[in-house]
Amino acid sequence: MKILVINSGSSSIKYKVFDMPKEALVSKGVIEHIGEKGSAVSDHYSGLKIILEKIDGVGAVGHRVVHGAEKFKKPVLIDQAVIRKIRQCSAIAPLHNPANLAGVLACKKLLSGVKQVAVFDTAFHQSIPEHAYTYGLPYECYKKYGIRKYGFHGTSHEFVAKEAARILKKEFSKVKIITCHLGNGCSIAAVDRGKSIDTTMGFTPLEGLVMGTRCGDIDPALVTYIMQKKRMNPAEMDNFLNKASGLKGVSGISNDMRILEKKAKEGNRRAGLAVDIFVYRIRKYIGAYIAIMNGCDALVFTAGIGENQAGVREEITKNLFSCLKNAPKVLVVPTNEELMIARQTYQLVRGE
Repeated sequence: MKILVINSGSSSIKYKVFDMPKEALVSKGVIEHIGEKGSAVSDHYSGLKIILEKIDGVGAVGHRVVHGAEKFKKPVLIDQAVIRKIRQCSAIAPLHNPANLAGVLACKKLLSGVKQVAVFDTAFHQSIPEHAYTYGLPYECYKKYGIRKYGFHGTSHEFVAKEAARILKKEFSKVKIITCHLGNGCSIAAVDRGKSIDTTMGFTPLEGLVMGTRCGDIDPALVTYIMQKKRMNPAEMDNFLNKASGLKGVSGISNDMRILEKKAKEGNRRAGLAVDIFVYRIRKYIGAYIAIMNGCDALVFTAGIGENQAGVREEITKNLFSCLKNAPKVLVVPTNEELMIARQTYQLVRGE
């Protein structure tokens, strides 16, 4: 069965086609600049039409959907009720869910009768216990507005954690694994016997680690303080925290770790500081997650930085486990979120 996997963004559609259950990659590509001035592709329907001209015999479609809130704890077959719920989740993911939904609706028109599956970035983290996902705010903020930790990169964390269990030759339900998804966006997850029990990202992807352009954990009182000092409105503050901070903001040079490592070796102090902060925050969270799981069988690195920058990995793991009786295995596992979506789509449409 050919499974078309779609990641529909605000102005792009990335896609891969897998022949399942062989898991063979048949084709892949991207349509960019959708709806932008001067673009020949006016909307997602037009973009998907171009993609489908290159592909025939699609048996099912798997969609990456960023936010499932508490409505979705696992992948689901898409029907009108699911579309309605994804639209409701757009209130807390306004930049992502509407774009994801545009891909769903385009497929509905162009692939009439073909089953579609939604796979949510947040679903894997729905096993996080209440004491870990609840913020120290008045409880009505959770009950009325759904304010809680959701976590992201869930498909990636699940994929590499399962791969790590396979490499260890142990059952996924019997191992304790810490997964580090380190790219321009970064998050760590504590996966205890097959379930995510905590993760660094929160209500939005801003919480947790210092990232390429995101600040990660800060004192929340700084938000109003900086807004007053710099006379910012909410939209400007949001941009400041998400796109002008992190490695880019600290170094004043770049959000690219490769460039920062090079500059740090050449003696640039702020580049070195940015790298040190990045490494320190990761080490701190790894230590915390070993504590809450009471041990760890494997530490897994994945994504752009995690997979490709050995120097950063070495700094993170240097003497990290010296106080442990049994040090966990350190693994590098390339992530493959599209394959994970294809697997889950195939299983669901086959009724497994």
